Amino acid sequence: MVFGEADSLPQLIIDKFNDYFVIQTVALGVDVWKPAIVNAINKVFAPKGIYERNDVPVRELEGMPQHKGFLSDPFDTKIIINENGLKFYVDIENGQKTGYFLDQQDNRRAIQHIVKDAEVLGAFTYTGTFEIHAAHYGAKSVLGLDISENAVKQATQNAALNNLGHIVQFHADNAFDSLKQWSKEGRKYDVVMLDPPAFTKSRETIQKAITGYKEINLRGMKLLRPGGFLVTSSCTNLVSPELFLQIIDMAAKDARRKIRQVVFQTQSADHPVIPGIENTQYLKFLIIEVQ
Repeated sequence: MVFGEADSLPQLIIDKFNDYFVIQTVALGVDVWKPAIVNAINKVFAPKGIYERNDVPVRELEGMPQHKGFLSDPFDTKIIINENGLKFYVDIENGQKTGYFLDQQDNRRAIQHIVKDAEVLGAFTYTGTFEIHAAHYGAKSVLGLDISENAVKQATQNAALNNLGHIVQFHADNAFDSLKQWSKEGRKYDVVMLDPPAFTKSRETIQKAITGYKEINLRGMKLLRPGGFLVTSSCTNLVSPELFLQIIDMAAKDARRKIRQVVFQTQSADHPVIPGIENTQYLKFLIIEVQ
């Protein structure tokens, strides 16, 4: 609903899940307007509920406390949304960010032409959205990895919600370790999907982020059969689209694989990009064919 600077409302996030709204006010300049924002949401949308997810450390930089809670009458904070014909549980009280990553909804749809009858591996799966889309679009088998036991539990519930539990499974594993070990063992997949969290939020540690992205994409490429597809993302806004493509190219050279770009796009259309404001184009989504 509102994407901060891109919607001329800096540091304000409003996500809409069915008739429920979740807001973040992460700078003092917009936080003082919170009562007016809540009044506006109630007036325009008459929602069933509003929840505040201000449990983010960045607020402390301006002397504001972290907290979360209801800005309306209490309601069940675990709801079910529909995306691309699939259903997903959203935990708006305890999920990451505001409970769900809406910015990848167009990108999840972009995998439909490469996963049919494929053996698919997904890493950093969180609640399993990419993996469940792959199963829905006709994958033969899908394995999703995430280091969080809670995420794996939610992902498994999402698979069951869509009657896809016979195709897609989720395991709690450290993706860096597993992908490295499996490439040594010679495991192969038709599609490998990587959707890691931001590797840095500071310019001082940008080199570590570059190293991390190169490593994980190299491992992903090594697990692919010739002609397979790597689906990879970066949500680190300090890594520009140009730099991300350079990292992928470096990974391919080190993996001794030839690559061909199939899709390159940014976040979904409800997260507009403002030229000159770098952090409004933070998401890079890439599908490459790997020989």
